[in-house]
Amino acid sequence: MLNKLKKLDWGILIILVFLMIISTIVIHSATANFPKYSGSDTKQLLFYGIGFFVAIAATLFDYRIVLKSWHVLYGVGVAMLILVYFFGAVINGARGWFQLGSMSFQPAEIVKIILIIGIAHLMGRRQGDRLTLTQDLIPIAAFAFLPFMLVMIQPDLGNAIIYLVIVLGMLWIGNVKYSHVIAGLGVVVVGLVLFVSLFNTFNQEIFDYLNKHEMGHWHKRINTFLNPDLANSDDKHQSDNAQIAIGSGGLNGDGYMQGDMKNRGFIPYPYSDSIFVVIGEEFGFQGAAILLLLYFLLIYRMIIIAFKCYDLRASFIVIGIVSMYVFQVFQNIGMMIGIMPITGITLPFISYGGTSLLLNMLSIGLVFSIKAHQEKYELAD
Repeated sequence: MLNKLKKLDWGILIILVFLMIISTIVIHSATANFPKYSGSDTKQLLFYGIGFFVAIAATLFDYRIVLKSWHVLYGVGVAMLILVYFFGAVINGARGWFQLGSMSFQPAEIVKIILIIGIAHLMGRRQGDRLTLTQDLIPIAAFAFLPFMLVMIQPDLGNAIIYLVIVLGMLWIGNVKYSHVIAGLGVVVVGLVLFVSLFNTFNQEIFDYLNKHEMGHWHKRINTFLNPDLANSDDKHQSDNAQIAIGSGGLNGDGYMQGDMKNRGFIPYPYSDSIFVVIGEEFGFQGAAILLLLYFLLIYRMIIIAFKCYDLRASFIVIGIVSMYVFQVFQNIGMMIGIMPITGITLPFISYGGTSLLLNMLSIGLVFSIKAHQEKYELAD
């Protein structure tokens, strides 16, 4: 046990401590004028404490046992997504949460890591050889398609997109044939052009249909991004106010607890989805740059671990986790500065939320386990 703990990546642990401090103080500022969310900073500290315990415990657990159980995990994940659709609570327009008293649990978050483990197993069968269309790419696509559709119908567009990013990120390093890459990019480009064309052509009809099925917010978010000049001012107030608040922070920020836009309630969910706005407004460009530097160092340390793995499956797992983090950071910050559409994707390790934080810490624990068990790779199956 001690030998495994000695192999912890202390650089990552130190980065996580800094992220914990930033998260706690920013959540405190974001909820200070809103009694309804009083104590969220203390709860976040509690979640972090549990998260560190989860990460350390996962370090002691051999990741190869998890890989062998990928099919069981997949079955459990799909079952949870089906059950939550029928028995889950509706939060922010999506039926994606199990309500446990005052606590809520989102299965879609757990399925992220299950997808990564399953795809790593499927890709690892090739032992580094080129992936084929029929034996690898189609099975991987089918493996990801079911949870993707189950999350889409909740509807939870943010997590569904993350599933796609995880698949693409892992395939990118999985020795895919260039012809398949070009064909895939072609399909994506054609699909995007067709989507934008159809969306603009049948804008009102799409809105009426989505609104009828309680998904009108999807249309508002997409329309605001694609047609900002034509969108209703009420629909784009979050994006506009977020950019104003971040811009007002300037280089040094307005000062801790001094965010005017946040304090006056112009920024929705400042403790969660929009927490980067609070950082930009109160700590300015310097504070935002420090946060991005911490993310860069975290990703860098994880990529180093992936490079040093003897087991290709382990490398695939780490890259899947890296893909998840990189996209979530890019998407969350991007939607606050107007270069990405608004979604419900949170800022990893910073936004308030027990399920997402514990999932992120579990993912880090899986990376630690991979680092701790590489020396035994040649001696184990």
